[in-house]
Amino acid sequence: MWGCPLTILRVHGRARICCSGVQMNKLLGIQYLRALAAVAVVCFHAALKENANFLIGASGVDVFFVISGFLMVAITNSMTSPSKFVKDRVKRIVPIYWMATTVMLLGVTCGLFPNARLDLWHVIASYLFLPVASPTTGDIWPLLVPGWTLNYEMAFYALFAIALFLSNERNRVALLISILTATALAGLLFSPEAVATRFYSNQIVLEFAAGSWLGLIWKQHRNWLCYGRTLIMLSLLGFGIASLLNSDANRALAFGVPSLLLVAGVLAVENGKQIKRWSVPLILGNASYSIYIWHTLAISVTSKIAALFGLSLAAAVAFNIVGGVLIGLAAYAALEEPLRKLLNRKPPKVALFATA
Repeated sequence: MWGCPLTILRVHGRARICCSGVQMNKLLGIQYLRALAAVAVVCFHAALKENANFLIGASGVDVFFVISGFLMVAITNSMTSPSKFVKDRVKRIVPIYWMATTVMLLGVTCGLFPNARLDLWHVIASYLFLPVASPTTGDIWPLLVPGWTLNYEMAFYALFAIALFLSNERNRVALLISILTATALAGLLFSPEAVATRFYSNQIVLEFAAGSWLGLIWKQHRNWLCYGRTLIMLSLLGFGIASLLNSDANRALAFGVPSLLLVAGVLAVENGKQIKRWSVPLILGNASYSIYIWHTLAISVTSKIAALFGLSLAAAVAFNIVGGVLIGLAAYAALEEPLRKLLNRKPPKVALFATA
């Protein structure tokens, strides 16, 4: 979902990215999909805040999960250290999320969110990426609601780090897919009532498995990825059907399958030819994590402003979308990117002996 920051290198005149010690061609298509997914989620919450329905926008999360599974396989190899992998993921995810969660906590404490209720264990669990029922709604949400997806992400990263102890990549992916599939199947067959088991056995975890499988194909059988435009058209058809059904009851099927087809289609297109570089979607893709993390806080403000000025439903939703995206971009420029550079900065070398 929130892969690693992309460091552009030049190798024989070609742009490449370096992440977790592995170099590969820069995948502009994946960045564009990140942008699309982030904006889709913003649209979903922007409409929901005004009591309007745009459920299909929630499928942006499913696209993120497929991308996450794909990228974790694509950027690692037999030389990737599990400890370094975990360290990189923590640096990428935790600081910004903790900042936003703290802002939310302060807002609730100050009475800016009068309907929200605080519970000490729920607050602690929110910082630790543990699934706990919200004292406000009863849903398995952290204090910062979008963080429920990060609970899945961090669990997947932990599982992936364990799989990295296997040297053979096929065995690693097979292990991941087996565990995730077994977990989803157990949830389907036994319908667990405990919060943690109910949360982690949700069929949505199959999207990480699908993305991991796609990552293995990309690395070892890239010639299999073809008919990109056809796959994209099929994915749009799937999203269209899901939109008409207007239900996420079978989310892995309704949203997950079209998401897999979309990511596979974009990869197939990029495998066949060079995708053009477009500045706006690339910027939005780079800032997708900040947009996702901060947009609900922004929408809480823009919705009140829209009500104050008596904006129509369409105008209020549009205002929420613009506000959510702009605040996310501002957070990326002011917080995420400087922090990323700071955390990834190598310490200066210190001479042990003075030279004459």
